[in-house]
Amino acid sequence: MERNEPSRKRLFIGLLCGTGLAVCVLLALVWAVPYVGLANIHPLAPLLMGVVFAAAIVVVLWATVGLALSVALGRSFLGSDHLRGVMAKVFLPLMTIFARLLHISKSRVRSSFIKVNNELVAAEHKRYDPSEVLVLLPHCLQSSRCLRRLTYDINNCKRCGQCPVDGLLTLSEAYGVHIAIATGGTIARRIVVQKRPRLILAVACERDLSSGIQDTYPIPVYGVLNERPNGPCLDTQVPLPHLESALRFFLVNGEAKSPVFDRFTGRAPLGAPISAMGGSH
Repeated sequence: MERNEPSRKRLFIGLLCGTGLAVCVLLALVWAVPYVGLANIHPLAPLLMGVVFAAAIVVVLWATVGLALSVALGRSFLGSDHLRGVMAKVFLPLMTIFARLLHISKSRVRSSFIKVNNELVAAEHKRYDPSEVLVLLPHCLQSSRCLRRLTYDINNCKRCGQCPVDGLLTLSEAYGVHIAIATGGTIARRIVVQKRPRLILAVACERDLSSGIQDTYPIPVYGVLNERPNGPCLDTQVPLPHLESALRFFLVNGEAKSPVFDRFTGRAPLGAPISAMGGSH
């Protein structure tokens, strides 16, 4: 579904291991520094605190090794399918701090996080009915010259083909999935609550995808980075063949359908008008 980009995986594994090791060292120091003073409170206090911190170190190492092996091997390992939340809620903020010390940009960290998150979601090998899938889009995909309001009803699009919304509606019709546009995190969360999907395919920039993955856990989110030929938040694009390949992978019998878009050109086959492709809900 995604091009092989081992450099992003190596960056994530390196930051993950470095962060996990730093947390373990910090826990050991927090336990060791007051060790002598604890004995004055109770003879067993140092031992009990040592057990607590040792357990915390084991959990951190388990999470670090499990996630690192899952990323490296491309499959679930050591129960890592349950650790996506730990990665999103705990490791990502810590990795961002650790990366800053190494002068690595937030954008690179977020990009590697999205790549790894996608692989972990795909590694669960779950398939979903179309009614259980939500394709969530940013409003910046709509042409800045368009006067139509699509936030509350994307079907208001007149399908002129001047922006990717026409093609996205075609995918929605062809595969029967829910599709919606959100102008921000609050509206996105409301849409998720209303639709109650079991899987979200989200299109956005690195920052919004990372925060969306964190906010919607435990619902799995497969992220597709948008393209920004005009800069951020203005007339952005989406690689439609990439999004379609994700739909085909996750949907029950999805790969049995004929592709709507050519994976190399990104166009509908035989030059047919996009709005004429696919069926209806």
